[in-house]
Amino acid sequence: MASSVVRATVRAVSKRRIQATRAALTLTPSAVQKIKELLKDKSDHVGVKVGVRTRGCNGLSYTLEYAKSKGESDEEVVQDGVRVFIEKKAQLTLLGTEMDYVEDKLSSEFVFNNPNIKGTCGCGESFNI
Repeated sequence: MASSVVRATVRAVSKRRIQATRAALTLTPSAVQKIKELLKDKSDHVGVKVGVRTRGCNGLSYTLEYAKSKGESDEEVVQDGVRVFIEKKAQLTLLGTEMDYVEDKLSSEFVFNNPNIKGTCGCGESFNI
């Protein structure tokens, strides 16, 4: 059974051109570093899995879990030695998305900068496309 990694926030990206990439998801250096830190003590896990669930006040919310292996229909993104698996249901919602890790005085979280999002809820935990 997989356990949750950390909290994630969604941000709609407007007036920003996202360049086409070969990967469905790109990671910032801080996201790569944090995933490496999280997996350092978990030798039986090979990466993290990003999924999407129906919940929240705006429709959808991303989930993050440790992954022991690649699922049959998962898409794999490998960047700087980090493996991120994307569940089938989340693949279209993540196209062109940048995954970042942000720390401030009150919180630390993964942030998905997604150009496909049409709206988010006030707290930033759910979105719609």
